Formats: sequence, structure tokens, C-alpha cells
Amino acid sequence: QMNLDKLKLAEANFLQMFPAGFEDEGLTEVRKRHNLSKMNLFALEVFREENFFVADKFLNGLVKIISRSSMLSLFEKPKFRDMISSLNSSEKELLTYYYSELFHGNQEKAFDSIVDFLAFYKMAKWSVVTIGMSYYKPEREVFVKPTTTKKIISELELDLIYRPRPTWSFYERYRETVFEIKKNVSSSLAPNNAALTGFLMLAL
Repeated sequence: QMNLDKLKLAEANFLQMFPAGFEDEGLTEVRKRHNLSKMNLFALEVFREENFFVADKFLNGLVKIISRSSMLSLFEKPKFRDMISSLNSSEKELLTYYYSELFHGNQEKAFDSIVDFLAFYKMAKWSVVTIGMSYYKPEREVFVKPTTTKKIISELELDLIYRPRPTWSFYERYRETVFEIKKNVSSSLAPNNAALTGFLMLAL
């Protein structure tokens, strides 16, 4: 259930400003700043299956993804890095195992396990948990940014209840909704899911 009229209006307004959608010259700066294709290549490297065999190597890559991301707040990056370096080796092994499951195994179980783990360090934030997924599979996964997500839910009158603590059940339903939205707008607004939610943030 969503307000399609509002979505169509947002689309028309956006395409009036940027006729070529995200390929538009007016958005060159935005594309440069977020550099999604470069981050996607980097994520494909970091989350390769064989990288999970050495916890330090993997977590080092994960910290780099977080610190290079243009979509996370400057405040979150050093906190995440410090949290990782404060872990002992068995905690590092455990977190690495959860991430290997998130990317190559039972996503649902791994997602909630990562949230439980990070919550202990007050780092269980939507943006931190979903950024790697979004860079790894930009067509398949979604980046959940609290302000954007709340705005999309309220403006499009979605039947979703946002909560600050990440859960797989919300993630799954929100992701389905993003696919639904994608079907209803021009493909130039959705070269990937992060761009699509970015368009909604700007246009709604």
C-alpha cells in the first residue's frame, strides 16, 4: 500500500529538474561525491568469500568501507573503527563469522546476530548495518538511512513502522517496498537502490 499519486508527482518534479535522471549533468557533483561504482568494486573485493578466513583482514576491509563511505556521518566512522580495534580475537572471529553468513549464508539470522553484537557497543545503527550490503549488491540490497526512510514511509503513507534498532523483518519489508517503487518510476531514477531512495529523499 502506497500513495502512488505522490510518487508520480515526485517523479515528474525530479525529471523536470533533471530530465536525464541520475545521468543528468546537473547531478555530476552528486555522482562524484558518492562514487557508487568505485565503492561497489571495493565492496566486491572486501566481501569475497575467501576474505572471511582471516578475521583481521576482513575487519580491516570492513572498516575501510565504513570510513570511505560518503553516506555515513563523520561521527560514526571513528566510533566504528575504535570499536573494531577494541575487540579481542574471539570477538573478531565471531563478528567475521556473522558477516560471512550475511553475505554468503543465512542472511536473516546473520543480520539480527550482527545487530545484537553491535548493540552491545551502541553501534547497532541502520546505516552502519546496511551500508556494506548496499555497496555489495546495489541492485538487490537497500541502504537504510533513518531520515530518508522515515520520510519515505510518511510521505508515501507506507504500512511500515520504523524503529531505530535494525531488524531483519523491517529490512525485508522495506526492501520489497523499494522494489515496488522501482516498478512505478522511470528507470533513470533507479540505476541502483541507493540512487532511488536518494531521489525520493530529494523529491518528496
